[in-house]
Amino acid sequence: MKRLRGLRGSLRVRLLAGTLAWIVVSIVVAGFGLASLFRQHVERQFHAELSIHLDQLTANLVQDAQGGVALSMPLSDPRFSKPYSGLYWQIDRLPSDRSTGAAGVLRSRSLWDGVLDLPPAAVARGELERHRLAGPEGKPLGAVTRTVFAQARPDHPVRLAVAADEALMMEPVARFSGALWLALALLGLGLVAAAVIQVVVGLAPLQRLQRGLAAVRAGRAQKLEGEYPAEVEPLVQDFNAVLSQNADIVARARTHAGNLAHALKTPLSVLANAANAAGAAEADGKLAALVREQVETARKHVDYHLRRARAAAAVRIPGARTPLRPVAEGLVRAMRRIHAARNLDIVIAPLAAELAFGGEEQDLQEMLGNLLDNACKWATRRVELRALQDASMLVIVIDDDGPGIAEEQRQHLLRRGARADEQTPGSGLGLAIVDELARLYGGGIELATSPAGGLRTVLSLPRA
Repeated sequence: MKRLRGLRGSLRVRLLAGTLAWIVVSIVVAGFGLASLFRQHVERQFHAELSIHLDQLTANLVQDAQGGVALSMPLSDPRFSKPYSGLYWQIDRLPSDRSTGAAGVLRSRSLWDGVLDLPPAAVARGELERHRLAGPEGKPLGAVTRTVFAQARPDHPVRLAVAADEALMMEPVARFSGALWLALALLGLGLVAAAVIQVVVGLAPLQRLQRGLAAVRAGRAQKLEGEYPAEVEPLVQDFNAVLSQNADIVARARTHAGNLAHALKTPLSVLANAANAAGAAEADGKLAALVREQVETARKHVDYHLRRARAAAAVRIPGARTPLRPVAEGLVRAMRRIHAARNLDIVIAPLAAELAFGGEEQDLQEMLGNLLDNACKWATRRVELRALQDASMLVIVIDDDGPGIAEEQRQHLLRRGARADEQTPGSGLGLAIVDELARLYGGGIELATSPAGGLRTVLSLPRA
C-alpha cells in the first residue's frame, strides 16, 4: 500500500501515465479512423467498378421485336466467362401488362447454371439500385441493377444486374487493416520509447538535485553545487541562500552564547580572586571557602549550558559530519596520559573509516570524553571502546571492568548532579551533559552490565 502511494505521488509515473494514455487513445482513434476511411474508399471503388460493367452491359444490350434479348458483343472482363469467378451479370425480364417476368433470361457464363435471386425493382427506369444478396455457394454478393425499356418493345421492360463477391472488397480491407495496425503498433512503441527518454532526460536534474541534497545532509557538501536548468536554478539558489542564512544565525547564536559566558565568567573570576585574598582570618576563611565553592559551581553550570546551547545550534546545521576514528583515537591517547599512574589498558576495537557522527566534532569530543573519563575512573585494569552502525544510528559501546552500577541506580545517574560515589572527584554533570547532548541530536544513553563485570555505556547518535 505504501509503495502504491509512492507511485501515485511520483512525478515520473504521472508524466509517463499521461503520455502513454494519450498515445494509446491517439493510436486507437487513428487506427479505426484510417481503417474506416480505407473501407469506404474500397466500397466506392467496388461499386464504381460494378457500375462500369453495368454501363457496358447496357450499351451491348440488343432487344428484338418479339422481346428477346441478346448482347451485341461479350463483356470485356474475362472473369465473366470463368465459372464461379466471383464476378457475374444477369438480365431479367420484368412482368408487364401483357407478359410475365422471367429471371435470368440471359446471364454470364460465370454463373454456370445458377441464377441471381434479385429483389423486386423499386426505382424508376434507368436509375441504379444497390443490393446485397446470396450468390453461388452461398457467398455474399454486392450488386447494382438498372431497369431499361427498349424502344422497339416498351411493353417488355428488362432489368440488368452486375454482381461481385464481397470478398473482392473485404480482402484488401483486411490486408490494409493488418498492415495499418502493425505500423501503428511500431509507431506506438517508438512514441513510448521517446516519451520514456523524454521523461528520464527531463527529470534528470531533479535526480541530481536529490543527490545534492543527500550530500548536504550526509556532510559531504555544504551547499548545492553544479549547473541546473533555468526552471530549477531559482530553487537551488534559494535553498543555498537558506543554508547560508541558517549558518549565519547559528554562528550569531554561538557568538552570543560565548559572549554571555565570558560576561559571567569575568565577575566570577573577580569573586574567586577576592575570596582567595580574604582567606586569612577564620571568619573570612569560611566566607572565602563558601564563595569559592559557589563560584566553582556557577562556572560548571555556565559551561554546561554553554555546551548545551552550542549542541542545540549544531543540530540545526545540515551537512555536519565528524569521522569517529580520529576523535576516538585522540581521546584514548589523552586518557592514557591522564590515567597513566593507574596503568590502565585502554583499547579501541577496529573502527571502519566510514563510521561518522552527524554533528559537530566538539560535541562528539564532549560526549565521548566524558564517557571514557568516567569509565577510566572506575575501571580496574581495562577499558574498551567499539562502534557499529545501522541504517540511521551510530552506536558507540564503552565497557570497563570496574565494580559496575546496580540496575536501580542507573537512571538516577543520568540526572544532573547525581553521583555514584561522593568520594570520587567530579561534579555529577558528566553523564547528564552527555545524555542531554545525545537527546538533542535524537540519540541517547543506555547503561547496562558489561561482560567484563563493570559498566557498559551505550551511546546512540545519528550517523552521517
